[in-house]
Amino acid sequence: MSQLQSSWEMHQQNVAYLPDTDMETVAASTSLPDAAGDLDRNVPRICGVCGDKATGFHFNAMTCEGCKGFFRRSMKRKAMFTCPFNGDCKITKDNRRHCQACRLKRCVDIGMMKEFILTDEEVQRKREMILKRKEEEALKESLKPKLSEEQQKVIDILVEAHRKTYDPTYADFTKFRPPVRSNPKTQAAARPSSILTQDLSSEDSTDLFSSDGFGTFPESVEPQMFSNLDLSEENDESSSMNIDFSHLSMLPHLADLVSYSIQKVIGFAKMIPGFRELAAEDQIALLKSSAIEVIMLRSNQSFTLEDMTWTCGSNDFKYRISDVTQAGHSMDLLEPLVKFQVALKKLNLHEEEHVLLMAICILSPDRPGVQDTSLVESLQDRLSEILQTYIRCRHPPPGSRLLYAKMIQKLADLRSLNEEHSKQYRCLSFQPEHSMQLTPLVLEVFGNEIS
Repeated sequence: MSQLQSSWEMHQQNVAYLPDTDMETVAASTSLPDAAGDLDRNVPRICGVCGDKATGFHFNAMTCEGCKGFFRRSMKRKAMFTCPFNGDCKITKDNRRHCQACRLKRCVDIGMMKEFILTDEEVQRKREMILKRKEEEALKESLKPKLSEEQQKVIDILVEAHRKTYDPTYADFTKFRPPVRSNPKTQAAARPSSILTQDLSSEDSTDLFSSDGFGTFPESVEPQMFSNLDLSEENDESSSMNIDFSHLSMLPHLADLVSYSIQKVIGFAKMIPGFRELAAEDQIALLKSSAIEVIMLRSNQSFTLEDMTWTCGSNDFKYRISDVTQAGHSMDLLEPLVKFQVALKKLNLHEEEHVLLMAICILSPDRPGVQDTSLVESLQDRLSEILQTYIRCRHPPPGSRLLYAKMIQKLADLRSLNEEHSKQYRCLSFQPEHSMQLTPLVLEVFGNEIS
């Protein structure tokens, strides 16, 4: 009897959470997890009463829908049947209606129990419980934060903008001046024609960044244009930064890489909703101040935690810290930069979160030279709200815990990296033979640091 009571209690718990509102079906069915779990789903289920195809465990036995209903009706009516034959009729799918007495006896023999049949009061109570649960779930779903159609559209635009301006194959890297990691005497240099600013008196200043040069930099750097430069001279003024300026063999290549990346950042920025509505002067100010920070964010896509390198295709374009030191940067920048890349990588950002962070970085109202700070701030606030909503809706825990705060902290880290980068570029600019290897676009974007 204790086993029956235990099974019944389990049944009561199960039916309370059944989604089916047909309580007659609920009343007529019960599933015993242990018994059902032992059955192979691929093995055909046969009704233990008549041999028809079974639909599951009903009232403690595997039966078809017909025998389930027959047993329920018989028990509710307290029917008394008499076999017109010998009391041992063989019940089949075809003759199960012929002898109700033997059919009911067969139901009991295979273990069907009337105790599993709900009373009318129990049916009503279960129906109310199910309805209440559905209402609670509907309320919970309505209170759950959701991305609006407009917010999703902004995300889609930013994702598309990033994919248009970031080539994961890094095919264009072959068009840069080649990387030289050993012999500083054989450098190659080329000057792309793209420049950040245009004449602001032109008729359409909104096309400030639409010059062909921004989209054609790789094609403008042809191998036959490369020329050799002698980088053997030293400058004592740079000794305080522990950089050997006589061996900046990677500077030409990385200068082209940075120039190329700046163009891609410009292309991405132009597609940020609201960016083109800003005055041309504010667009320039935002890009000049944020370019290196966005490049650092973008580069996280190629950063690998296994060997702490930026892997951009082949081994020729696998960049180590030592490669960047050969371009004129010291560990004062590179050590915190690598720490930043590691921490950012470990956040496991979704692509949507990554592009929103880049857009928020660009639209910072406190950048030097920005005039309409209120408009820039409103655009940034809009993106910040979308990012927070996205994290709540789409980023599952535990990764979502404090994720927004951690991402905003990364923007603060980028400011420090930007400051150190500017400091080291100023030091590099003291060396004319090296600063001349930088592209016009790099010189212009960092012009407030490099004179």
